[in-house]
Amino acid sequence: MSVKTSNAYGNISISDMAIAKVASQAALECYGIVETVSRRFTDSLSELFNKKTQGRGVKVTTSGDRIYIDVYVIIKFGVSINAVAESLKESVKYRVEKFTGMIVDTVNVNIIGVRL
Repeated sequence: MSVKTSNAYGNISISDMAIAKVASQAALECYGIVETVSRRFTDSLSELFNKKTQGRGVKVTTSGDRIYIDVYVIIKFGVSINAVAESLKESVKYRVEKFTGMIVDTVNVNIIGVRL
């Protein structure tokens, strides 16, 4: 799927993969985030063969002009989970809204693990 909009200059269509790449990059730049990880083990295996790492750990769902994002991350040991999760939500929401010009309805943060 993709998000579609139009303006005076024409139609704009942004793919879910492009949104996932922006969200993944925003997540990796947040303090306390070590890496984004795949949701399932089978996704990890397919990424080994495809060598695609951008957009990994991010699931984007679009409905009309609304965007729903799920982010799967590993955080650093010793940081406040709540503070890192809130910072991650705000950063991803801001960056994707700035990139697309559309409304991000929800950002769900799923912490898969902690790394030393």
